[in-house]
Amino acid sequence: MTKAPKWFLPVAILALLWNLAGCLAYLADAMLKPEDIAQMSAAQQAMYAARPAWSVAATAIAVWAGAAGCIGLIWRKRWALPALFASLLGVVVQDLSMFALPEAANVIDNTVIAMQAMVLLISIALVLLARKARNNDWLS
Repeated sequence: MTKAPKWFLPVAILALLWNLAGCLAYLADAMLKPEDIAQMSAAQQAMYAARPAWSVAATAIAVWAGAAGCIGLIWRKRWALPALFASLLGVVVQDLSMFALPEAANVIDNTVIAMQAMVLLISIALVLLARKARNNDWLS
């Protein structure tokens, strides 16, 4: 294993913080109470109710595998790459369900699109970072 550049650890830590924020958002969504859902707009309630279980599972995979993969980068472990790839697949499946559901058309705005685009781009960047780290022998 060769020494990683000085920027590698700070980037991995920032990536972990990003993914932990995703984990917190997932947990907040998973713990919504009926009264919380009742306060949503009718369109948001319809979208929430129409989400298939596989979409929620994809979100869980995206955030938890992403956090695990970032821990792998911090610890400089080779398993970081497959974990981050699983996270990317989760993001893609989540996006497909989010933008394919007819109910989503009523509540998705430019902010949601921009956020999901950023999530996808960061997921791709983390996979590329992990691949670079593996190829440069920064991981064991």
